[in-house]
Amino acid sequence: MARPRRRRLAWALAAALTASGAASAACATYSDRTEAARAAVSAGDLQGGEKAVNKLLKVKRSDDLPTKWGSETGLTVLERAMILHALGLYKLSARDLQAAEKQLELLDIARDGAGQIGKYVFSDSATKYKAPPSEKLTLNAINMINYLALGDLSGARVEAKRFTVMRRYFADYDPEHAHGAFGSYLAGFVHERLREDESAIRYYEEALQERGFEHLRAPITRLAARTGFTGPRVRDFLGETPDASPGAAQAKPPEAEILVVVNVGRVPYKVPERIPIGAAIGLAHTYITGDTRVLEHSAFKVVVYPELAPSGAPFEQAKLTVDGQEVALELATNLEADVVAEYEALRPKIIGAAISRLIVRAIAAEGARAAGKQSKESPNLVGFLAAAAVEGAMVAADRPDTRSWTLLPARVYLARIPVRAGHHTLTVDLQGPGGRERRKAEIDVPAAGFAVLDVTSLR
Repeated sequence: MARPRRRRLAWALAAALTASGAASAACATYSDRTEAARAAVSAGDLQGGEKAVNKLLKVKRSDDLPTKWGSETGLTVLERAMILHALGLYKLSARDLQAAEKQLELLDIARDGAGQIGKYVFSDSATKYKAPPSEKLTLNAINMINYLALGDLSGARVEAKRFTVMRRYFADYDPEHAHGAFGSYLAGFVHERLREDESAIRYYEEALQERGFEHLRAPITRLAARTGFTGPRVRDFLGETPDASPGAAQAKPPEAEILVVVNVGRVPYKVPERIPIGAAIGLAHTYITGDTRVLEHSAFKVVVYPELAPSGAPFEQAKLTVDGQEVALELATNLEADVVAEYEALRPKIIGAAISRLIVRAIAAEGARAAGKQSKESPNLVGFLAAAAVEGAMVAADRPDTRSWTLLPARVYLARIPVRAGHHTLTVDLQGPGGRERRKAEIDVPAAGFAVLDVTSLR
């Protein structure tokens, strides 16, 4: 009778492990659910990507907002906003960005003394998505482009104010480094066009913290002369004594100008990653809660956590010509580098949270093992079966949180070109390891006005 009983126990063990594995596989992550949208966008099929996202949002068309907002609905609306932006549907994109922003909370990196963010990022996908500062900053900057492309300076001004609130958070958290030059540049442009010179030059002062923008030299010279502003970065940019002559102060802006924004590539996104327990402990020992020795008896010898994966976007750079003449594009921001740096700072906390979860599971499994050993029939096997079943069920219920704004551009390039009023032809050549793609635009610029050309590849 002993052999049939053991056979039944062995089958039960196999069934328990298989069931836990199947349950785990059935728990699709955010990156799994949005894979179809990314694949379509990567192939250049923006409408296909839009359709895939609308399916996730359970709406028939992009005119509609979701009727119910779950833990990741706001993030999914952000994905759609970027696709709509790339399609040139700026009004719908602006609406989506504003609606999503109301649903998003901030991942408060600055006040994470106990490593709680690691626990959230590792496996809190059931809670409302919390956007890291880099995403919050970029949201308002992209929406400024939406409003500028629509010619709506008032709407752009509102987004500039929202951007300022988030940038101040960044400045308080990490005052030694530059943040959001892209948004500061655009906010300066908005206020300059509104003839709010003092605000404009202060935004340009912020933008110069990250890098010098040669296209801003003439505007900053005019603004410095008119306002008398002598911030340290403006002084360094223009020289110790900016031109304050009456001629400089009275210098008129160009007859018309074109603002060109080129968004290239996509940022890395999060996927489940496996790492041996020993290596994981070495990376995150400071942020582990519990005694790691209990893991010696665990049936699971790897840690699963959210790791960044490259987007595989084919384009990295761009070239611009205006009426047949090449014009330099200036890198405004490298969002890919920002996302990676932000994540690298959090990785030990994330892995520490994953190991701490493993310890909790292992302790529960040990309790089940001890109870199983009280069985009169094959106590060791029953104990192992009980431990494996408990631990497997907990693993199946747990999955790394791979939520992030996956359709953000990797790099943003800007150019500001003084032109005569009237008709102009612009071409943008996207380049990278995946080949080339040319975009051509015919633009009419009003006298004393401006026009915006936005090229967003998402690939």
